[in-house]
Amino acid sequence: MCIRDRPGKDAKASQATAVSGDIIDTAVAAGFFGTLAAALKAAGLIDALKGSGPFTVFAPTDAAFAKLPPGTVETLLKPENKARLVSILKYHVVSGEVMAKDVRTMSAPTLAGQRIDLVVKGGKVTVDQATVTQTDVKATNGVIHVIDTVIMPNDKDLVATAVGAGQFKTLAMLLERANLVSALQGTGPFTVFAPTDEAFGKLPKETLENLLQPENSEKLAAILKYHVVQGAVYADAAAKGATVSSLQGNSITTKSQGGKVMIENAAVVAADIEASNGVIHVIDTVLIPK
Repeated sequence: MCIRDRPGKDAKASQATAVSGDIIDTAVAAGFFGTLAAALKAAGLIDALKGSGPFTVFAPTDAAFAKLPPGTVETLLKPENKARLVSILKYHVVSGEVMAKDVRTMSAPTLAGQRIDLVVKGGKVTVDQATVTQTDVKATNGVIHVIDTVIMPNDKDLVATAVGAGQFKTLAMLLERANLVSALQGTGPFTVFAPTDEAFGKLPKETLENLLQPENSEKLAAILKYHVVQGAVYADAAAKGATVSSLQGNSITTKSQGGKVMIENAAVVAADIEASNGVIHVIDTVLIPK
């Protein structure tokens, strides 16, 4: 794999060479990861990245941190924002040693729980919106790849992410009626197979009206829980075929059919929408437990 070095502020990064030390010592010795080192210290992650690993770190340079809006770094370094800082930094770390030769267009799970998207195109590698400017800076407990932009995980939970998408108004309303909003704002992770407003529109009008009646609240909750699985199930795993237990108790079967990922009789129309506590797959049909 060929990586093109970028001119300008990040040119110094392209001259990085491996030194005999762990990931932290190697980054500090390089001389252009001062902000990253300070952030790792504030987040209490120094000891973790001095551990046995191995780790792969996509390391933003000082110039990369300087691209953030004014005051962002200072705000993140405040003690009250430690959780968010930890999440951002862990989003730059993958467990295991991923060398440049092993990189292809793919997704990789990070220590933050969410995945990063790696794209190889035209001799360049991008990680989310960041460009890799230097690869394979070896350390005793892993490898560093230098990037020119700080990458950010989604900090919104499943409910906020769904509401922000604008196509789940009916689902959001039903979750509130069933008193399930706080559950899906929990730690998780959860996988939500989220029917769009159009999917709910396929149901007979009287079905939705009946579900909204107070005496049917348990049935409504059961249907909604049938769309939720404990743990993060990504589309690539679902496409291979799986049977997983829903929060409602019944099992859900996933498979690949006609080039689409199917969840029971519903087709996934948008996959792997990540949230801070799980992942959403958009489906075109409401699932009804038997």
